[in-house]
Amino acid sequence: MAPATKASPCEPTLSCYKAVAEPLPGNVTLKDIMETLPKEVFEKSYRKAAFSVLTTFVFTALGLYLVHLSPWYLLPFAWIFAGTAACGLFVLGHDCGHRSLVPSVFINDIIGTLTLTLLVYPYHPWRIQHNHHHANTNRLHIDNAWQPTDPEAYKNQPWPVRAALRLVKGPLWFIGSIGHLAMEHFDLSVYSKEQQPGVRQSYYACAIFAATVFPLLYKFFGVTGLLKYYVVPWLVFHFWMSTFTLVHHTLPHIPFLDDKEWSPIASRLTFTVHADYPFWVEFLCHDINVHIPHHFSTSIPSYNLKMAHRSMKANWGKYMHEAAFGWELMYDIATKCHLFHKESYYQTFAAFWAAATD
Repeated sequence: MAPATKASPCEPTLSCYKAVAEPLPGNVTLKDIMETLPKEVFEKSYRKAAFSVLTTFVFTALGLYLVHLSPWYLLPFAWIFAGTAACGLFVLGHDCGHRSLVPSVFINDIIGTLTLTLLVYPYHPWRIQHNHHHANTNRLHIDNAWQPTDPEAYKNQPWPVRAALRLVKGPLWFIGSIGHLAMEHFDLSVYSKEQQPGVRQSYYACAIFAATVFPLLYKFFGVTGLLKYYVVPWLVFHFWMSTFTLVHHTLPHIPFLDDKEWSPIASRLTFTVHADYPFWVEFLCHDINVHIPHHFSTSIPSYNLKMAHRSMKANWGKYMHEAAFGWELMYDIATKCHLFHKESYYQTFAAFWAAATD
């Protein structure tokens, strides 16, 4: 039996928090939740998957075409559209990494390798690391997604590292996924001998893509074209990657817990956030914001997440966190969720230094 989750030390009052989860009773089991979900949410469909793939490639191509046509004063809007559509490529690869897009593991891996390679994201390294995150969501020092920084580790870092942490954990949260990509997914030594052939395959795919596409863009469009058609939309994609990843599990009232208190059931249901985004973002990004059912079971395809969420909300809604994306939400996270604190969950950089100098 899992331990009951404890109540939040703070009661959020901001309008961006649509629902705050009650503590989950210790007698709730994964089977209890599973039995309330319709069987249809687990069904994989080649037809629905094909529509998702077609949608993403059509709108990504449309976005780049708009970038090509737009005068300078409309370019920012075209870049935002193209980069958001490109985020759909990642979500498709995300489904494939969980082998949930289609029934075939082989086809999942083919589509996943293709879609992530277009973003210079190595598919198999990401798949392995991401599954570790799902098995240890909000588990202190073990979850490899967006951990709060340990106060003592932060204090002992040289000042340039501390300055970088203050930016990435604060106003520059939107570049966090670039650092995560660079530090987590390109180190062959962290993978087992059995995993390394697939990891190398992903590295080769990314290298071939970069060595082919980037020189061609430079040849025909120069440095400006490389920035215009790839780098800037890629940065917009990472804005969404950073934002989605951060919001999914990081709010001032959601804890990271050590092994004694951590529960795999609570981590799936009450340490995960459903956030509402503008319709066009949700459409282009295949409802990745509908995140609670995805963490409950990674075998639910993205095209069934809304159905699963409606069921979970009807049966378990009082244990679920819901928020609305916007500057109020991001400001609250970026100004409060800095360093780990056992009692209050998070401590700001300013509060840490104030306490250290008392």
